[in-house]
Amino acid sequence: MAIEANQIVSIEYEVKDGDKVVDSNIGGAPLVFMFGKGQIIPGLENGIVNMTAGEKGDILVEPTDAYGEYNDDATQEVPADQFAGIQLEIGMTLYGQAEDGGTTQVTVKEFGGETVTIDFNHPLAGKTLMFSVAVNSVREATADEVLTGMPAENKPAEGESCGTGCGCH
Repeated sequence: MAIEANQIVSIEYEVKDGDKVVDSNIGGAPLVFMFGKGQIIPGLENGIVNMTAGEKGDILVEPTDAYGEYNDDATQEVPADQFAGIQLEIGMTLYGQAEDGGTTQVTVKEFGGETVTIDFNHPLAGKTLMFSVAVNSVREATADEVLTGMPAENKPAEGESCGTGCGCH
């Protein structure tokens, strides 16, 4: 039976870009999410829709259904003095504040002299990815989970913060 919207799905996965493993949760905590809410990349969600608990499979995800095509215009030169005290390296990932107040991730593309070129593309933009997935479980969401969009497995324990800095407990 196909996985349906608002069901809670738990998976283990390994992601490869060619022969290089770029992410994996195998041997760690499973990824638990609410299906149909855009909580994982579209290509992976579409790829597991017909899988059932206990099933394993390989899913090839094209860039348009993953992290998008690489955008050559998504780079910016910024004054080097904005990175004072940071030992810059080509390819390093930095985090900063986006215009909307949220956090943005950039990659150092090049530096030298007065400027640093940063890349706003996701590090996996333009990549065709191979996911090896094992579906651990599929269950119906509770009314609270449907309302919040957050699986119970992902909620912080009593007295712990959710880690977003929002001050919740």
